[in-house]
Amino acid sequence: MLYKQILVSGRVQGVFFRDSTRQKANELDLTGGVRNLRDGRVEVLVCGDEISLESLINWLKIGPKSAKVTTIEVVDLIVSDFEAVTGQLSAGYFYVWPTE
Repeated sequence: MLYKQILVSGRVQGVFFRDSTRQKANELDLTGGVRNLRDGRVEVLVCGDEISLESLINWLKIGPKSAKVTTIEVVDLIVSDFEAVTGQLSAGYFYVWPTE
């Protein structure tokens, strides 16, 4: 399993980015969550296999139809960092969290 933090910038709030990300991540059987950040970015915390993560990252570079992604930053996490931020999650389920 790989663990990632992905920060997405651009027009990514108010365009159903979080819910669309949740749907895509659940299709890929990934675990984690997505939330808006107060600075206008979207944060994705996710774990899964390499192929599924790459598929999600490629999708995040474009996002849903109304979004306009300008930058994406991917940070590798270790399992303890991921669990410290996300807590206990159900494997294979992806959440939409409140804005942080």
